[in-house]
Amino acid sequence: MKKLLFLLIAALTVFFLAACTANEDAGKDPEEKEKVEEPAETGDTTDDETTMDEKVLRLNNSTEPSSLDPSIGFDAVSWDPLNNLMEGLTRLDKDHQAAEGVAEDWNITEDGLTYTFTLREDAKWSNGDPVVAADFEFAWKYMLNPETASAAAFLGYFIEGAEAYNSGEGSVDDVKVTAVDEKTLEVVLAQPTGFFLDVLTNPAFFPINHKVAEANPDWHTEAETYVGNGPFKLESWSHDEEMVFVKNEHYWDAATVKLDKVHFAMVNDSNTQYQMFEAGDLDTAGIPPELSDQLIEGDNVFIGPYGGLEFFRFNLEMEPFQNKKIRQAFSYAVNRDDIAQFVVKNGVEPAYGFINPGYTSPTGEDFRDVNGDLVGFDPDKAKQLLEEGMAEEGYDELPPITLSYNTSDTNKAVAEALHGMFNEHLGVEVTLENQEWNVFSEAQKALELQFSRSSFINDYNDPVNFLESFITDSYMNRTGFSSAEYDELIQKGKSATNEEERWQALYDAEKLLADEMIAIPIRYYNTVVLEADGIEGILRHPVGYFDLKYADKK
Repeated sequence: MKKLLFLLIAALTVFFLAACTANEDAGKDPEEKEKVEEPAETGDTTDDETTMDEKVLRLNNSTEPSSLDPSIGFDAVSWDPLNNLMEGLTRLDKDHQAAEGVAEDWNITEDGLTYTFTLREDAKWSNGDPVVAADFEFAWKYMLNPETASAAAFLGYFIEGAEAYNSGEGSVDDVKVTAVDEKTLEVVLAQPTGFFLDVLTNPAFFPINHKVAEANPDWHTEAETYVGNGPFKLESWSHDEEMVFVKNEHYWDAATVKLDKVHFAMVNDSNTQYQMFEAGDLDTAGIPPELSDQLIEGDNVFIGPYGGLEFFRFNLEMEPFQNKKIRQAFSYAVNRDDIAQFVVKNGVEPAYGFINPGYTSPTGEDFRDVNGDLVGFDPDKAKQLLEEGMAEEGYDELPPITLSYNTSDTNKAVAEALHGMFNEHLGVEVTLENQEWNVFSEAQKALELQFSRSSFINDYNDPVNFLESFITDSYMNRTGFSSAEYDELIQKGKSATNEEERWQALYDAEKLLADEMIAIPIRYYNTVVLEADGIEGILRHPVGYFDLKYADKK
């Protein structure tokens, strides 16, 4: 056995709702955007119709996709199927960089505002229709339509007129996305955005066959009516049970695709999917946490990065966390190494900064290496800062503190570990409170929680994706933090045309965030997968979805 697909181990449960960076479902909490907090294990069931010479990959999507409409399915359990049924203008390559997809070429004006994409002549839909620029214009404006209520709409705000239209203050005609002709798409940005090609790899920017969608708005709900433009097409879909993909003969690069079929099971139990893997009914599986010590060192285990962070937010509008030194004290009392090694396990890395490893700077260095460790474990310093902060606030003793987390076994274990560390290193007794996700999420959004767990999975391949969450009045801020200096750094980190200057602004922003300590980073997410013998070529992108275009089964 070897390695394969993907399960981001820290949680056993798939959570649903909606979220991401700027609107109701825009943000980073995987649970909110219905993203699997830790990616779903892969595997599948047997197929009685499989012939001996067919290459059939058996994977597990864990649960039913929320939607296979690319504008609506803004979550991990939808992203993985969508990324293989469809393709955008750009597609992440084997090095996880934005490369040519449906667009074979593009031109960017000197001011960095206008992008002109040339679509491939041989790009076709699975029903044989040509993929045209109007399909992208239709899809993006549909995503931004306030009546669509797309969780992904905030990603379109880089486009001129998009935010105004989505917020109800502008017209669709103001959105600067134009099909110049059948194979030319022009996009005008609100400001220079050096990572825009990376943003376009997100499934939210996939096209929709506008003729099919106009004739049947429910085109995406059943296999019989589904039309995609990716390496595979949807052959069958038994809701809540199984999806079967087959090679798309109309895909422009069909010659590269080696698999004949992909079967997705929907098994939302880590032990069950592991047993199926052991029985040969799945080609990949995640490792149940209780088996981590036994299995993690095996030759058939793949461990790779998965862009995301588990952290705990302070509410700066509730005592005692209006005081920076008290917040810093709680952070210095946390032994992240112990949490990673003994609580979460499965090879996760402790987080000593907010931005996960894996982002390559213009100078070729990793963001994390450049900014280094910004937080640490220092019990003596924690006690000193707590005393100083309490003196500043006139506290003889701290007000009662409640640490809230959304229900799951792993979340509970991490919260209990923190409880013990605060007691041991600060002499502070915190009350633990767990809530079901819907209740927890709404309370956190409303700034009703004093100290609460959070998680973030990246939407695209740029460090600004996480950092922009904490600008003033951001939907994803949820701390009460506001800093004109920080807002200015993020604005520069999004729009500076000089990449080295843009990255320096992001370095400075993370340092400011760590100094203010409005949240405690705990650990980075990762991908841990058991893989059967003969499985090759699956791309597990750290940004949050996998690609089966190059996959093979020997």
